[in-house]
Amino acid sequence: MTLEEVLIQKTAERAQCTGQALEEVLVSAKDNQSLTVGVYECAKVMNLDPDSVSFCVLATDEQFECDIALQIHFTLIQSFCFDNDISIIRVSDVQRLAELVGDKAEQLEDAHCVLITNPAEGSWEDPALEKLHLFCEESRRLNDWVPEVSLPAR
Repeated sequence: MTLEEVLIQKTAERAQCTGQALEEVLVSAKDNQSLTVGVYECAKVMNLDPDSVSFCVLATDEQFECDIALQIHFTLIQSFCFDNDISIIRVSDVQRLAELVGDKAEQLEDAHCVLITNPAEGSWEDPALEKLHLFCEESRRLNDWVPEVSLPAR
């Protein structure tokens, strides 16, 4: 096995573990009411209180790849996250992300952007969130500024 093959294999393993950690964090943040869902709602939160944002998840799939307006929003959100030291990940399954962050009763129209925030009265600590931050930091060292991970299937 060559060094390149080892690096590719390790990257794939890291991405899989990161997908599981992301799912854990999203479920935990939802339980703690620390999620903001939707491009416009997330933009409002980032504009009003960027210090409360801990993590950003952007999601798109083949259906929305050609949506120019959504891509412009993503570019602006990514830029804002970079400027404010907010870790950011991209997922390719909007439907799966919507299942994780939405209620069973409601259908989410816009789950393209999800923010994990820290409540003002007391931050909740999650070891999986720390894993995500470390994954993003390692990815940036490898010049992968917005790493893509896959959420585990149900």
